[in-house]
Amino acid sequence: MKQSSKFNIVINCLIVDDEPIAREGMLEYISQIDYLNAVAQCKSATEAACLLQKKKIDLIFLDVQMPKLTGIEFLKALAEPPLIIFTTAYSEYALEGFELNVVDYLLKPISFARFLKSVEKAQSYLNAKNKEVSVTQDFFFVKCNGKIEKIVMADVVYIEAMANYVIIHTRQKKYITYLTFSGIEEQLPSHLFVRVHKSYIVSISAIQTIDGNDLITSTMRLPLSKNYRNEVMDRIESRLLKR
Repeated sequence: MKQSSKFNIVINCLIVDDEPIAREGMLEYISQIDYLNAVAQCKSATEAACLLQKKKIDLIFLDVQMPKLTGIEFLKALAEPPLIIFTTAYSEYALEGFELNVVDYLLKPISFARFLKSVEKAQSYLNAKNKEVSVTQDFFFVKCNGKIEKIVMADVVYIEAMANYVIIHTRQKKYITYLTFSGIEEQLPSHLFVRVHKSYIVSISAIQTIDGNDLITSTMRLPLSKNYRNEVMDRIESRLLKR
């Protein structure tokens, strides 16, 4: 019987492990939980790095000991890591894993009961994070420095991902809040905001110039990534005056 969710959230998962049997076992466990969606599986950290540029991933089941690039080295290299659950046969990396703020540390062989407990922690974390933003048509609220701040949509210039928090840059000031970048992106209205880079979401109304691979707002010159360029240009074209 599948395990069901008490929330509506669906968690997009990535399996990264150099052992085929381990990947198959993890896929089988994921298939038993209805709020988990296995987006892909990778046999190396370098393969996973490429996939993260193309797919929205909320949670990675990450093996520690892999050739060329270990799971710990891979995690340290990520500017905006998703939630991480380490899966390994070696207990000696547990302390370093938790210092890197991983959700959990699963020792192989992994029982389904232990797996379920781990993903429930990830589910609770994501649900709490996503509830920290409340968006209406004209404004939204965020938790910031122990206070709840109201931010008017029209004042937002761009939003920047920084490790495990985001910076919301408005025309007047900036707000630092502990949210997942993917979580805030999902809740912002798509007709007002567009992602231009793995680390930047921009208010469409704040875009003044597109100069090659740069996007210029009233306050900042930001990189325009090739992975998001087509979507940005489609949004611009839809508002372009025609002859």
